[in-house]
Amino acid sequence: MREILFQYESVNPTTWAYLSSLLVIGLFFKFNRVWSVRNLDVLLIISLAPGLLMVYFGQQSIDRASTAPPIMAEAALLTPTLEGEAQPPPAPDAAASAEEDEDSKPSRQELLQIGRTLEKAGYVWLFCVSGLICLRLFLDPTMVRRPMLEPNLQIGGMVFITCALFVFLMTNIVVGRPSDADLRGVREASTSNPKEIEESLRHYGPGYRMLLLVPRIPTYQLAQTESTDLETSEQITIILGKAMAILANLALLAGMILVGYRHFDNIKMGIGAAMFYFLLPYTAVNTGRIDHVLPAAMLVWAIFFYRTPLVSGIFMGFAIGTLYYPLFLLPLWFSYYWERGRGRFLIGVVSTLALLALSLVFTSSDFETYMHQFRAMFGLWLPRDEGYTGFWNYYFNSNAYRIPVLAAFAVISIAFAIWPAQKNLGTLMSCTAGLMVAAQFWHANDGTTYIAWYMPLMLLTIFRPNLEDRVALRVIGEGWLRRPSPKATAEEEEKQAA
Repeated sequence: MREILFQYESVNPTTWAYLSSLLVIGLFFKFNRVWSVRNLDVLLIISLAPGLLMVYFGQQSIDRASTAPPIMAEAALLTPTLEGEAQPPPAPDAAASAEEDEDSKPSRQELLQIGRTLEKAGYVWLFCVSGLICLRLFLDPTMVRRPMLEPNLQIGGMVFITCALFVFLMTNIVVGRPSDADLRGVREASTSNPKEIEESLRHYGPGYRMLLLVPRIPTYQLAQTESTDLETSEQITIILGKAMAILANLALLAGMILVGYRHFDNIKMGIGAAMFYFLLPYTAVNTGRIDHVLPAAMLVWAIFFYRTPLVSGIFMGFAIGTLYYPLFLLPLWFSYYWERGRGRFLIGVVSTLALLALSLVFTSSDFETYMHQFRAMFGLWLPRDEGYTGFWNYYFNSNAYRIPVLAAFAVISIAFAIWPAQKNLGTLMSCTAGLMVAAQFWHANDGTTYIAWYMPLMLLTIFRPNLEDRVALRVIGEGWLRRPSPKATAEEEEKQAA
């Protein structure tokens, strides 16, 4: 950023967490209605920041420990030599100064211990707060009264702040310089050994293999140095990864605003939700993570096109194909479209998944490699019992504890096929977000840190008006692209009343 803005200094994540929390409270906290659900939602979202920062700095400390040179205690006792001739020992003052500097630096073991302690505390914090968020989202369909609580700022100021935030965050992506750790997935994905490919896919969890070809773009450079030994193909991959991250964030921003404009009949609510999201400390740290942002954008656009089941199914298919976990949303969405639109939605999902499955041919050298990638795309393997990262690496490091959580999640997912009995757009948003939160409780790779999977929909849920009339029979036409006429809608309502 210093190349663009004169003497610009990047804001530390902790500092930004304090500043953004104050901004969020000033912009969205309703001071004239202190005991309101809106204020509880704002405080609940802000409370994610401490856990995220503990996990982030814990990982940074562990990365530093992995790159720190080992400290040899006997090195101070050795006298350097040059061409076999003994050299005079260093001056007492210089030796004392060097010894003090060495003592002031934490050793590799100390860095590792600090990092693990921070990570453990951070994941426990995130699990507790995520549990409260999940409960809040699942209870949202029971909240019938939805008072209009707009942000504490005029629409012009909201547009300016949102655009400024977006430009600064995207500039961080442009100037981001991936380290060797950020390029690990790219280098592992380039192997042609089927066994190594399977191990790499299982390490990163289920999902679309081509996402492994996209590097993680860091927006902060605190511990790791950038990779200096880059091949031409890796440089091109980094440029493409940055472009994809920027486009995914742009799609997410546009989708949130358009949902407010089209379905809430209030563009101020859509802009407010988008501004809230880009103010979060999480967004500043993970803006360049395509595996965080892309699925979120797909789910938001699936909501936007909910009146066109075919198009909504296409976006849902992309979300499932790239991430796998939205697969558990299908009972909820099929239940919504059951009375009208289920066939079109199914065709959209299946055709998109088939297209993504066929595209794996371009990254497969043989049939065995293709099957490894196909199984990874749909999670067709037994849950692994080792190599966890995140909460399950520190607590209950066994499938004996994780599989019951997975089974409970599957039961909840299926239960949404019958509850609530009549689903509307508000139900679709809140329960989709809630299921994406719940999926992270059994996630073996840094579960509860993928906040973008649910946060945009959660914010839209918080800002939404009463949407009880947005049921499938009322808003979806019988044809492929037709919308129901007011007369047909009235007739359907009379039939239901009779």
